[in-house]
Amino acid sequence: MKMDLTRRETLASMIAMAGAVGFGNDVAWAHDHGTGLHHAAKSKRMRFGSAVGAGNELSGSFRNPQYAKLLQRDCGLLVAENEMKWQALRPGPDAFNFGPFDAIVAFAEENALAIRGHTLLWHRPQWQPAWLETYDFGATPIREAERLLTTHVRTVTDRYRGKILSYDVVNETVLEDSTLAQTALSRAIGGTETLVDLAFHTTREQLPDAQLVYNDYMSWEPGNEKHRAGVLKLLEGFRRRNVPVDALGVQSHIRIDTYDPLTGTGPKQEREWRQFIDEVIAMGYDLLITEFDVNDQALPVDIVARDQSVAAYAKGYLDLMFDYPQLKDVLAWGMCDSYSWLQQFQPTRTDGQPKRPCPYDSGFKPKPLHAVLAKAFASASMR
Repeated sequence: MKMDLTRRETLASMIAMAGAVGFGNDVAWAHDHGTGLHHAAKSKRMRFGSAVGAGNELSGSFRNPQYAKLLQRDCGLLVAENEMKWQALRPGPDAFNFGPFDAIVAFAEENALAIRGHTLLWHRPQWQPAWLETYDFGATPIREAERLLTTHVRTVTDRYRGKILSYDVVNETVLEDSTLAQTALSRAIGGTETLVDLAFHTTREQLPDAQLVYNDYMSWEPGNEKHRAGVLKLLEGFRRRNVPVDALGVQSHIRIDTYDPLTGTGPKQEREWRQFIDEVIAMGYDLLITEFDVNDQALPVDIVARDQSVAAYAKGYLDLMFDYPQLKDVLAWGMCDSYSWLQQFQPTRTDGQPKRPCPYDSGFKPKPLHAVLAKAFASASMR
């Protein structure tokens, strides 16, 4: 997920709040609640789910009764918004805090929902724990970096063995200029490729049948060209080095940064995006939509018109993505506008109004975006 620097403080506070209060080639089907988006998805051998937090009852958490009802109605699988990231899970070199994520897993199990793992390595320095960026790797830095990473992967996958069958093993290691991110871990171990390869190999050793995913936020808007090229280069390298990566997680935080009154939506590079996806699947990767929402930043203030424009923009994107039978899982990054991460990060709307990026509005009522998702599943080919 792409973020500006203001997100560090907010992410830390969300983690604190939470603490206070692969499948292989066969899809592991979650419970069918009979209605909602997952029911529509399941009819085509697909799945729909959402991110969820472990905060209090006033947040986008399963502890919020109204929000929990949305999850129970529409979702077949869940993913933790922050609770499985290193900042939340690894407060120190030899310490783990599983409480908040365990609570999400328990809610999923109580409601017969599958759960995805996100993420075993978020490879950006600003999103790793502060202790890690200042860590003393000692006289044998390569060995110590290997120990820190493999201990993390093995500890997490052992704890949730049999419960999580699909992992975002590595998240966002490709920068927008197409180069690879560097962190204290990658510098100690000898390079980013060495680090991310080890993450995937270790996860595969632990979970021979799980789905192992590389996840990133490259997108179809203008300005993403170098980012897309960098992701393709990384995926090509995985295949060349025989790294066990099964799928590309396409975050799908699609954005309307510029308003076109003629189309009522924003610009997109549909041809170039389709070419990118074609190259991904030509390498044998499956696809997931892992963090879907629509940033309406540049749309007019009128809510009815804005929601229709969001729905139209999303329809074009989903129609394209659903053309690919390699896509089976679709997850929203939150179900309700009130609790979207987009409300908290720059840039805000110039009119000061809340953004409306999710399938449900702040009153927990379905929006045109919800209808677009339902129709996309209804129109999808059988997987």
